[in-house]
Amino acid sequence: MNLTEELKKQITDNFSRFESTLNGSKESSFHHLRKAAYRNLGQMEFPDTKMEEWRFTNLSPLLDHNFTLPVDNTDSSNLDISGFMIEGFDAHILVFVNGKYSPKLSRIDTLPKGSIIDNIGELINSRSNLVSGHFSKYADSGNNIFTCLNTAFTNDGIFVYIPENKTLDKPLYVLHIAKAEGKEIIIQPRNLIIAGNNSQFTVVENFVSVDDGVYFTNAVTEVICGERSVVEHIKLQNESDSSYHISTLQTAIEGKAKFSSCNISLGSLICRNNINVVFNGQYAESALNGLYLTHNSQLIDNHTSIEHAVPNCASNELYKGVLDDTSRAVFNGKVIVRPDAQKTNAFQQNRTILLSDSALINTTPQLEIYADDVKCSHGAAIGRLDEDSLFYLRARGIGYDQAKTILIYAFASDVIRSIKNDALKNYFGKLLAERLMNKL
Repeated sequence: MNLTEELKKQITDNFSRFESTLNGSKESSFHHLRKAAYRNLGQMEFPDTKMEEWRFTNLSPLLDHNFTLPVDNTDSSNLDISGFMIEGFDAHILVFVNGKYSPKLSRIDTLPKGSIIDNIGELINSRSNLVSGHFSKYADSGNNIFTCLNTAFTNDGIFVYIPENKTLDKPLYVLHIAKAEGKEIIIQPRNLIIAGNNSQFTVVENFVSVDDGVYFTNAVTEVICGERSVVEHIKLQNESDSSYHISTLQTAIEGKAKFSSCNISLGSLICRNNINVVFNGQYAESALNGLYLTHNSQLIDNHTSIEHAVPNCASNELYKGVLDDTSRAVFNGKVIVRPDAQKTNAFQQNRTILLSDSALINTTPQLEIYADDVKCSHGAAIGRLDEDSLFYLRARGIGYDQAKTILIYAFASDVIRSIKNDALKNYFGKLLAERLMNKL
């Protein structure tokens, strides 16, 4: 049995189990979307290194495991989540345990009139028009097997709707907790975030685990930025080093909107982040910032795509990485400027430090420009810690390990400084320092 056949057998077994849990909602219009995605899976091939988009990332280890849906027979309400809370960070909180929404651990305070923050599973039927009007309209289930897989099994995830002219007074903190307990499970959160015209808010997602189990997170997030909206999305992936993580963030930006993404990847054995932005309206802006720290035999793959489809938009992208031991990273950043997208400003940079002779990064910054009145640049730099800087610090009585930590922290902190909230900045700064002190 080849890899694709193995995967399809796993999917068929899981989908039959999944449908049996839906009861009466199996006949809903939303479930027809799931079934259409399930049928599409039967026509798709499992990614391998012969495919251009996956040539540096071998996913065949995924199929060494028989991932199954989590059994929903445990009460998560007594789970201690205090260790995942952020000091001084006042936020609305949504908690998911093994992909299942936990209302008892969540806390949503007073929202602006007309706003909705909830589990998407609660709204699939009660707010079907609002959900189905946007669901799966941006993240492509036709070409991406993992997005298609997520669509077929959609049942839980965050739904955010902030209407026109409203501002969310404090961020939304979404905590995704994996609790494998020796079982090889697949967790598939599906998020839909809608910003009305002239709205403003921040969403922070934190993917964590309470044990060192082997599991697979397959997450999809669709973000719609209405005209003149300001949306900040921050994601921390700090899961078990034995886990697998694949995520897709698909963002549509309308005129004069501002979207920023900060993506920090620390955990998982294999992690793939797909981050895609499409400009649909003029005078809009996007900022994509990313940081990846790897050790042991980890692989972290960041694929970004920014499509300038209209004139007078600006994008800025900075991804930084620090690699140790035999770990690997991939950065593929593509900027596409369509023929009508004159007056585009697009800047992209990837910088990586290798701490080991055995660490490796494959970096591919790409520009595809079909317009002539643009300002675009891209670049990649790979190197080691500066010996002169190390000598300078050591000559002032600082030990070698501490001097190295100081330099790496200074290199990586550019990304953290892009975060607006002070409590979050402090939290990520401490997390980075702790990781560096413990040899990444």
